[in-house]
Amino acid sequence: MKVNVGCNSLTMSELARICGGILTFVGGEFNKDIPFSYVCTDSRETADGALFVALGGERVDGHDYIPAAISSGSGCVLCERIPESSNNSKYVAVVVEDSLKAVGELAKAYDRRLNHRKVAITGSVGKTTTKEFVAQVLSESFRVHKTEGNYNSNIGMPLSMLSMSNDTEVSVLEMGMSAFGEIEYLSRIAEPDIAIVTNIGSSHMGHLGSRENIGKAKLEIVKGLKKGGTLLLNGDDDILRAYKDPDFKAIYVGIDSECDFRAVNIRETINKTTFDIVTANRTVSNVVIPTIGKHNVYAALFAYAVGVRMNLTDEVIFRGLSSFRPVGMRQNIYELGGITVIEDCYNASPESMRAAINVLRSVSENKGKGRMTALLGDMYELGAHSDKFHEQVGLDFAAAGGDMLFTFGSAADLTAGGAILGGLETERVLRNGNVKDPALSGEMLLHSLKDGDTLLVKASRGAAAERVINYLRENISRLCK
Repeated sequence: MKVNVGCNSLTMSELARICGGILTFVGGEFNKDIPFSYVCTDSRETADGALFVALGGERVDGHDYIPAAISSGSGCVLCERIPESSNNSKYVAVVVEDSLKAVGELAKAYDRRLNHRKVAITGSVGKTTTKEFVAQVLSESFRVHKTEGNYNSNIGMPLSMLSMSNDTEVSVLEMGMSAFGEIEYLSRIAEPDIAIVTNIGSSHMGHLGSRENIGKAKLEIVKGLKKGGTLLLNGDDDILRAYKDPDFKAIYVGIDSECDFRAVNIRETINKTTFDIVTANRTVSNVVIPTIGKHNVYAALFAYAVGVRMNLTDEVIFRGLSSFRPVGMRQNIYELGGITVIEDCYNASPESMRAAINVLRSVSENKGKGRMTALLGDMYELGAHSDKFHEQVGLDFAAAGGDMLFTFGSAADLTAGGAILGGLETERVLRNGNVKDPALSGEMLLHSLKDGDTLLVKASRGAAAERVINYLRENISRLCK
């Protein structure tokens, strides 16, 4: 990971003071106020003006790569120890007890220099989509910084904060986690004015054991929430609905239950959703977002609620909602050689699989022609519950009226079994148990898809199911022939 420092540069003496570290000169004393203009954790990305952060790890220890970082041009290092051999290198280091926590302290100190408000977002599903909706709405009136890509981890989010420019008015920060304590750590660094929890699902069940524990881990977001701050929760989620906190009164958004912000009268076409929002005092009619799926309505509701809390007018909020565009490989819908592809390959959980299948059904029904087909792959980090969840995805596909299923990966073999158990004929279920062979799935699709079909492609990130779509692109002359 690598980010430019938003204020252009910091110095090693500032870093030592902020982190409580020891300024150490290796190879001879020189200017202790040596500046750095960007921060990175990969020695291959270092150059002149870089601060290399040496992070410890179970498999890779960044301290082993300090000499490589120095030879690449970095003159600044944040580390927990100086390596015995530095190859006669000359550099300045700040030595701390914990490099990761030191980056967090640096980000927190830098953040406090800026006069801006912060929105923090976590949840099992929909974090990134909600972040994009919120950022799009707020950018209509403010200079907005948002976390990009996968910068939502214990190291990624602080680095994202360090990249904020001096004129930032609002930052929208996504927080991911896989264990207890991680969201609390990020929340205490960010100190948000508004905190959002999108839902409590099954992701990381293998680490935390139950949805109740996942809920506790996600709700750690209140630990850094400013006094008097706003807590926005999904009111349709049983665990979040039951949450009580003496310091923060939750504001609920939802669809199926009575909430402070509720979406009703939801109408979908092939490429947009229209709905009304009921609040305590009024009904806002004909809100339009350029995407479909119930999960996207939740994200838009959170963005609307944030806009209201930030005193934006409905006109401004609606303009932001209508400008939303999916990012990365999340629910991109497009035409490819006679078929409609729903590319949703960024990640997968039981909840997001169910949501994607519902989108597939909606797109197929709105088209009014062709078959509902899907390539569904492995879902990871589900622990002892993995078999049950994979089978349930197949049952969900069959129940939704799916016509043909292709599975990708060994765990997804149970998804195939679930679809057959749900009533899908065996000959309409094709399996590829090897995620290292996307060409096999590509050939299955090339021989099976027909003009007008709709194809959903979804799996966990580790399966890299987009390789199957790439295979179809490379052989597009054979598609639907």
